[in-house]
Amino acid sequence: MSYAIYPSLADKTVVITGGGSGIGAAIVEAFAQQGARVFFLDVAEHDSLALQETLLHAKHPPLFKRCDLRSVDAIENVFASIVEVAGPIDVLVNNAGNDDRHDIGELTANYWDERIAVNLRHQFFCAQAAARGMREAGRGVILNFGSVSWHIALPNLPIYLTAKAGIEGLTRGLARDLGGAGIRVNCIIPGAVKTPRQMNMWQTPESEAKVVAGQCLQLRIEPEHVARMALFLASDDASRCSGRDYFVDAGWYGE
Repeated sequence: MSYAIYPSLADKTVVITGGGSGIGAAIVEAFAQQGARVFFLDVAEHDSLALQETLLHAKHPPLFKRCDLRSVDAIENVFASIVEVAGPIDVLVNNAGNDDRHDIGELTANYWDERIAVNLRHQFFCAQAAARGMREAGRGVILNFGSVSWHIALPNLPIYLTAKAGIEGLTRGLARDLGGAGIRVNCIIPGAVKTPRQMNMWQTPESEAKVVAGQCLQLRIEPEHVARMALFLASDDASRCSGRDYFVDAGWYGE
């Protein structure tokens, strides 16, 4: 399959959260292939260092920075370190998240706070940090990651669904407030993406067939398909796209 090249992404400074594996790793690789300067944040050091090693041939080899996104101080420090060496951030991809299953009857306030920090809060504070330089430059792109899960009400994920629904509202608010500074903000909503984590967690031949049967397109979604949407929305080709949700779900309507 042939994919587009976006000249406007060459040499741009791109920060990707949760970039060490899965969808995030595909996004890191895709931007690196476009000639962007990529910094990716994660807590999974083994996977992240391995990815960094495989992309040493890139025009600008991506650089891994360990960051626990549950800490606002850690976010501030890592963004400051990136700006110090690379200048203002051109593109922020808020990809990080965790969809561990949970039961309503067993949830605690501490677990609630931790899940919101993992799945929602950091998207705002990363955007806040990146937007400082974007405002001065008069342009920039922020891509938040939602999920089709709350649209079709997947079970055993009430806090995750809450966070992902909130991300769409956050996207709309950021787009409105930052648009005057030339900053575009959009939300990418993946469907059932075939990542190693998802395959290990719950995929069986039966569930695989069920997912495909619940999509308009009878094709599995790979991480690279989501990455391609990120490239388009980050590029100048999408210069009039902001405040909207973009689904990469093969038309998934659920069970």
